Amino acid sequence: MGMAAENSLERKVNQLDHDVMAIYELLAAIAETQANHTALLAKHEQRLDRIDTRLQAVDTRLDGIDTRLQTVDTRLDGIDTRLDGIDTRLVEIIRLLRAG
Repeated sequence: MGMAAENSLERKVNQLDHDVMAIYELLAAIAETQANHTALLAKHEQRLDRIDTRLQAVDTRLDGIDTRLQTVDTRLDGIDTRLDGIDTRLVEIIRLLRAG
């Protein structure tokens, strides 16, 4: 093998060595990014869990309010029925007074 061939082979080996080192650096950077993303996702998961807990509490409160409003609605329906009866009697009283 000639000197030029040896130099060419050495350059190729050096380039391959350099390429392998560059790949390892990229893999290290990817691993670091992945670790950062994993930590960030864990923080988001914790935050979403807290939000979910708060929304469940709000849902419970709204269910209570809905129940109370249904009770009020029922009472108002009763009052409306009683007022309709009073209105009917007043119309009858006025009719009797005018006929009178």
